[in-house]
Amino acid sequence: MTSFFPQWRDNPTAALIATFALAALLIAAPFVVGQLGNAWVRALAFAALYVMLALGLNIVVGFAGLLDLGYIAFYAVGAYMYALLASPHLTDNFAALAAMFPNGFHNPIWLVIPLGAALAALFGVILGAPVLKLRGDYLAIVTLGFGEIIRIFLNNLNAPLNLTNGPQGITLIDPVAIAGHSLARPLDLGFVKLPSVYLYYYLFLFLAVLTVIVCINLQNSRLGRAWMAIREDDVAAKAMGINTRNVKLLAFALGATFGGVAGTMFSAFQGFVSPESFSLMESIIVLAMVVLGGLGHIPGVIVGAILLAMFPEVLRHTAVPLQEQLFGKVLIDAEVLRMLLYGLAMVVIMLYRPKGLWPAPERGRLAEPKVQG
Repeated sequence: MTSFFPQWRDNPTAALIATFALAALLIAAPFVVGQLGNAWVRALAFAALYVMLALGLNIVVGFAGLLDLGYIAFYAVGAYMYALLASPHLTDNFAALAAMFPNGFHNPIWLVIPLGAALAALFGVILGAPVLKLRGDYLAIVTLGFGEIIRIFLNNLNAPLNLTNGPQGITLIDPVAIAGHSLARPLDLGFVKLPSVYLYYYLFLFLAVLTVIVCINLQNSRLGRAWMAIREDDVAAKAMGINTRNVKLLAFALGATFGGVAGTMFSAFQGFVSPESFSLMESIIVLAMVVLGGLGHIPGVIVGAILLAMFPEVLRHTAVPLQEQLFGKVLIDAEVLRMLLYGLAMVVIMLYRPKGLWPAPERGRLAEPKVQG
């Protein structure tokens, strides 16, 4: 909590109480919102996933200042990695693999997570290497193209070899299993029975908290300071002895790693993946979370991710009934209204809160000298 509220560093008791209160709130959250239906708990689980995605993108955009519009490609890489290694798709379409693995691929997610993270990091380096000298709009266009290339490949790699099953996607993906218990089944603890969606929420919450801890340590590390130096002035950072090439590549690779891990979780949670889940609009939404919350500020990014992740669920349960009551019919579909309000929110934020809802505290600013009259 002291990383979120620096003023509490001199009051460890208050910081400890706030930490336990926040932990209790997060643990109790599914039981509270679950009274409205499991759909709300599912939305909370996706919010935790989006926190991971937003924090990963924040490394690239917020810390290093490298505009990335193709970040969702790393999410797709992790999702398809797990889908291929934990489903019968490959053995159903390749006879040689079926002969070697007659029971199909059913690799545990704890094996696939490092593979998905490593593959996403590799793709991050592949993206970062050619664009090291690009900045601003040019960098944005190249990363946008990279994200679209990955989506188009996933959409068309069903011929001549059916690797991704094209636009039909991959089904029958194994759920996460912990200590032999599949999270697709409820867990009876004796005093309470936790539905499957609750179990996934707690898993994603744990991974999101772990991501926050890693990002805080990265921000306070020598590497984090190098990223921020590059963000402020690339030429000055290079003149001070920072290897800007390697530091930028590390930003792309580490940011992509979180995207790959989130993708594996998404694939296991959904049990189905298809290219339409990884469109450009998803990249823009994740970027909007970072910008809305506060570019480069971890607590702000978390707030932005939760707000924009929960917003569609709130809109789904309010927009349509409200329009039916007021006008007798639905004038604007909830999805169209969602995108309209997203755009409006970004315009308002840029006008009145250009640094985000919870911007990073300014450091090192000297007090303005008083002019003697």
